[in-house]
Amino acid sequence: MFANILDFLNRSPTDPVRLPLTSSHWPVLTVLTIYMVFIKVVGPMFMRNRKAYDLHKVIQAYNIVQIVYNTVLLVVGVYFMLGPGNYNFKCISNLPLDHEYKNLERWLSYLYFFNKFMDLMETIFFVLRKKDRQISFLHVFHHVNMVYIGFMYLYYYGYGGHGFFVISFNMIVHIMMYTYYYQSSLNRDLQGDLWWKKYITIVQLIQFGIILSHSVYTLKQPDCITSRFSATWASIVSVIFIILFSNFYVNTYILPQKKAKKTLR
Repeated sequence: MFANILDFLNRSPTDPVRLPLTSSHWPVLTVLTIYMVFIKVVGPMFMRNRKAYDLHKVIQAYNIVQIVYNTVLLVVGVYFMLGPGNYNFKCISNLPLDHEYKNLERWLSYLYFFNKFMDLMETIFFVLRKKDRQISFLHVFHHVNMVYIGFMYLYYYGYGGHGFFVISFNMIVHIMMYTYYYQSSLNRDLQGDLWWKKYITIVQLIQFGIILSHSVYTLKQPDCITSRFSATWASIVSVIFIILFSNFYVNTYILPQKKAKKTLR
């Protein structure tokens, strides 16, 4: 497996069309470095002696944009996979470079990748609002991973294919997540979280379970060569996130309830 990964990393891009931020590693690494330096060093130093910024309206607008963006992308993406793209879900491959709908596949994949940069704004808002407790390892790791893995896929593997099928589940999670954020922002005096917050994490775990199952199914087909690397990487990432999100769910929702029950006794 590791030999296959090295061979993959040493090869040139399979698609000659390089959209913005996909021409080399450096633009993406530069953005992620600036992001990390700001949220860990510059941002906290800047906010140390300042009051938290009131970004209520800005965040509401951001949430609406994310809901609309992911909904449109999901609808068009499903239509593309079932219609013009005619994906074979038993063994999903990228459309040929000369396919009449290749540009649509490129832009749908790219728009999802660009959305991962938009997601970084969430952490910036946390810093400016002094919500440091929300900048957890899981939060940062998830955002950084999604950006860089997205780039790696587009650069080495090409636009669309198995990876595009995988990300469609993430769009569903994002629609739920940003709907929750928007709904909770409508009542700033709300005590506690909305009742369905924990189900976002459950849906995330289901998402990774489906991706893992489909990826393993793909890998068990010896004649399915085109999706092999994508399925291998998706399997590894899914296992990592299942562990991390399960740990988050247990520590956030299960253990506090057990402690509360012990206190009442």
